[in-house]
Amino acid sequence: MSHTQLTPADVLARPPYRGKLLINGAWVDAADGATLERKSPAHDKLVSIHALAGVVDAEHAIAAARAAFDHGPWPRMLGAERARILRYVAEGILARKEELALMETLENGKPLAQSRAEIEAAADLWHYAATLARNLHGDSYNTLGEQTLGVVLREPIGVVSIITPWNFPFLIVSQKLPFALAAGCTTVVKPAEVTSATTLMLGEILMAAGIPHGVVNILVGRGNVVGDVLVSHPDIDMLSFTGSTVVGKQAVAKSAQTLKKVSMELGGKNPQIIFPDCDWDAALDATVFGIYFNAGQCCNSGSRILVHEAIAEKFAAAVVERSKRVKVGDPLVPGVLVGAITTDKQLETILSHVDAARHAGAQVVLGGSRIGTTGMYVEPTVVTGVTRAMAIAREEVFGPVLSMLTFRSLDEAVELANSTLYGLSAAVWSKDFSTSLTAARRIKAGTVWINTFLEGHAELPFGGYKESGIGRELGRFATEDYTETKTLHMHLGERTDSWLPR
Repeated sequence: MSHTQLTPADVLARPPYRGKLLINGAWVDAADGATLERKSPAHDKLVSIHALAGVVDAEHAIAAARAAFDHGPWPRMLGAERARILRYVAEGILARKEELALMETLENGKPLAQSRAEIEAAADLWHYAATLARNLHGDSYNTLGEQTLGVVLREPIGVVSIITPWNFPFLIVSQKLPFALAAGCTTVVKPAEVTSATTLMLGEILMAAGIPHGVVNILVGRGNVVGDVLVSHPDIDMLSFTGSTVVGKQAVAKSAQTLKKVSMELGGKNPQIIFPDCDWDAALDATVFGIYFNAGQCCNSGSRILVHEAIAEKFAAAVVERSKRVKVGDPLVPGVLVGAITTDKQLETILSHVDAARHAGAQVVLGGSRIGTTGMYVEPTVVTGVTRAMAIAREEVFGPVLSMLTFRSLDEAVELANSTLYGLSAAVWSKDFSTSLTAARRIKAGTVWINTFLEGHAELPFGGYKESGIGRELGRFATEDYTETKTLHMHLGERTDSWLPR
């Protein structure tokens, strides 16, 4: 059935997806038989039933990945052979795009059109990683004297645990897994338990593409059970984690027991700075898009708008007018731009932040409430009169809630932009090249957009400053993050230097 023929009634009448654990090339139930049910946050309808892994399952998966790395073919393959399999995976993703997108929408609550776009973007990441599999290389030094040759090798780091969040389940696993595989690593993947189905479907695609047994293992499990094992186990050589800063700090602390390498992509409180000479329509559109995309459940969400005081009142009114036109509702209905909040816990967090802002003296000039009682929907929300001391100006809300602050000068705008513990991304809106570039260079963030927002390409690194993370994903060095360097210091000919007198 093509996506143009689907109706919400058709979709919701289907039986739930049933997922098992992928361990050492086999689909298995949890050792203790435990399962997890997931209801669609948009419809309150059972959409998936997963085997729920425990400690025993995690240990089996780690052992499989360890054996596959120490004795299996994957780390020893030609880069071209790994690249070929990664390309097969990319094509397999595109072949199942509609199925993947629908499952993503059902478990996550985001609009179906958005899910399709994310699946396509994920396939592009697998294609890009395939190119890197053939280009990973070391270095050599022929400048150390006639009797010395130095060679620097890059070797896969080993077994990598990959822990992904619920807001972009398929896209974020595709920002990590193909690059670890391109380097020759083996992996244990734990998606967020509430949005696990598409990662399990990726496992099916990987198996069909010919990935050797044990190279990719996938566990649906809770963070405080399976996640703790993947973070602290001595047979795990590296942890790649995306999630909240609070949980990321806990993971780093637990991983320190074995001093494993960590890569962290964490939270953000990302500013968009609006100068008076901005492209008015473009800046307004980016403001609305930046806060309501994915219902604001995005680490890169443009949740802070810093507007020059000369245009602040007019800009705020225009943002409110445009926000009223944002269609919120059933993510299976064409034309809906904002779907459901993914978890009930996140819904409570969003509404509590809005209430706290009211009590702190800010003005909720639009929205701020839940919509209806069926499904977890929140109104597009705009909060003005925000000061830097308020929690809503400093803490990650992770919802469709926009905070607006004002500034008088470029210096004050940059100071405000840098006034949180985060440093993931930012944007600057000005037609003056000097203003834009000066601000961009002074903002402490891993990505700064100039006169655009939330664009991304596989070729460009992604990650944050300060408490927004450790390390970078994507870009031409992405596979190098999953490697160790080894120096070969070689002496040529007879060794003439003697430490003891002859």
